[in-house]
Amino acid sequence: MNKLAFPLAIIALIISLASFFYFKTNSAQVYVDVNKLMDGYKRTAIVKKQFEVKANTLKANVDSLLTDWQKELKDYEKERSSMTKKELDLKQQLLSNKQQQLNNYQQAIQKQIQQEDQKVTQTVINDINDYVKDYGKKNGYDIIFGASGSGNIMYASDASDLTSVILEGLNAEFEGK
Repeated sequence: MNKLAFPLAIIALIISLASFFYFKTNSAQVYVDVNKLMDGYKRTAIVKKQFEVKANTLKANVDSLLTDWQKELKDYEKERSSMTKKELDLKQQLLSNKQQQLNNYQQAIQKQIQQEDQKVTQTVINDINDYVKDYGKKNGYDIIFGASGSGNIMYASDASDLTSVILEGLNAEFEGK
């Protein structure tokens, strides 16, 4: 009988360890729809409006400079018949230089607008990530997946979707409630 107790104790120990690890790794898996969070988060709309105002101001400045250059070009076309060869060459060089400067400025503004857009988007993403991380810690989740519609989560039951709960809390925190 004593010979049988030791192997049974080992088997019981193995079964208990296996069940512990099996149940430990099978915690509830949940996800949030990142696109819905981005769209529904109230701060997103606010920072996008601020960005659009800034971008439109920069674009209007470029448009104004472009209009000035085009007016100068039209004036040149009208006056060129009365200009000397040297004046024509100088005016053409001046217009060409202004066009190049305008193109460079336009590219710099486009780059600045792209950087501002990325900065604004990253600020919102950081807010969402920080909130989801805190929410997960407070509610005992081991992992919260982020679905973005690009195939990283192919199927999940509706019960696993925390998007509305997260969005509600995120907006409440943003509004200071």
